[in-house]
Amino acid sequence: MKNVFFALILALAGCASTTSNTTTPLSDTMEIIKAAANSAPKGVPGRYTLQIVATGSQGQYVYLNTEKDYRDQRAITVALHPKAIAQLSAKYGMSPQEYFVDKTIVVNGKAQRVKIAFLSEGKPTDKYYYQTHIRLMDISQIEVVG
Repeated sequence: MKNVFFALILALAGCASTTSNTTTPLSDTMEIIKAAANSAPKGVPGRYTLQIVATGSQGQYVYLNTEKDYRDQRAITVALHPKAIAQLSAKYGMSPQEYFVDKTIVVNGKAQRVKIAFLSEGKPTDKYYYQTHIRLMDISQIEVVG
């Protein structure tokens, strides 16, 4: 009985999830989205290589998206904090919305599943969907590689 219990503990320990701190950026968007969903609500810190194809803004934030439609379930969104927007605009001499389209970037941050509520007449409804966001607070978190 003792051996069965010990074997069961070993089997369960082998199933435990671990996070790898690799220096090679993860670039498969579906793997990033899956990892963020599996770790929700915590998120997954890492280095991520992303091809930006569209941008948008809402309020003080700018969003860099890997899909034309940011609501696409395959999209990853890099959410730029106002401080980072100012830094990037100064560095590149133009807004991030203009500069990052069609660029490949490496972002250091946490890929996190975010719940987005549908609005009706400006008020949240009981309908929602999820996006995968990487919040960028500082210019040091982003590098253009292509």
